[in-house]
Amino acid sequence: MSPFHFEHLIWHWPIAFYLFFAGVSGGAMFFAVLLKNFTLRGEPAYKSGFVQAACIVAPVTVMAGLGILVTDLTKPLHFWKIMVFYNLTSVMSIGVIILCIYMVFMFLWIALVFRPVIDEWCRVRFPWVLKLSALLGRNEPTITGLLVILALALGAYTGFLLSALPGYPMLKNPVLPILFLLSALSSGAAASLLGGVLMRGNPDGREVKLIHKIEIPLIMVEMVAIFTFFVGLVLTGGQSKVAAANAVGFGFWGVVFWVGILLVGLSVPLAMNLFMTATAKRRFAYVAGTATCSLIGVILLRHFILYAGQMTIA
Repeated sequence: MSPFHFEHLIWHWPIAFYLFFAGVSGGAMFFAVLLKNFTLRGEPAYKSGFVQAACIVAPVTVMAGLGILVTDLTKPLHFWKIMVFYNLTSVMSIGVIILCIYMVFMFLWIALVFRPVIDEWCRVRFPWVLKLSALLGRNEPTITGLLVILALALGAYTGFLLSALPGYPMLKNPVLPILFLLSALSSGAAASLLGGVLMRGNPDGREVKLIHKIEIPLIMVEMVAIFTFFVGLVLTGGQSKVAAANAVGFGFWGVVFWVGILLVGLSVPLAMNLFMTATAKRRFAYVAGTATCSLIGVILLRHFILYAGQMTIA
């Protein structure tokens, strides 16, 4: 039996990438807000390569995820109906609402980050923009607060979406939204770090140190969440226990879990973060390599949960 094609499969790889991209976007915005408000503190945030990277990664990934979702629909041209006719009993519909509101506040916050540049460019060309810019500036705390809430909601929603599939005990696990939120934050941090050093940000700068300081406990909690996820399945018994055994036992997805997710995606980044913290050596290769491993791990986690979660039915 192919690991990507089997009897019970309903959702396949485009959904995994949609979940990944949505999580990266929310995570990147979360860390961009932290950097701006707790590290740069009054300094022009748009000059930080890591904030710049996050402000590029967030809209690109959320647009890419939305594009994949639309393309994967049976009738892509009817996607506008989901945007207009909401059903609050549908997880997909609730997700679309969160996604649309999130995108509005994401672009407003990015505009605030680059406000000095936008104001300077528009001062002569479009002076009316300065009034709108001033209005946004007065409401920056509100915009920032709502953006953080929406970014976290988007990360958790990616886990709730999979629970909408009926009859799959592994996907009904209540820990799944928490696990996906944690991995979304990890991927957002990794994307911001990788993009930041590629944009010539200082790999030993304040931004990297803050993100690594948060990443270390974040990875540890993510490991605990994975452990709790599978212990819950085993203790539930029945088909839930069978689903856990099928997922992490021998076979393709077992290798993905033990090698790709636990080793490459979590253990290596944790070890490298601890090494960089202990030795105070943060170089381009260390930061870029660690971030790449984290991103690979999150991509594999999304695919693992999606595919392995559909191998066993109740």
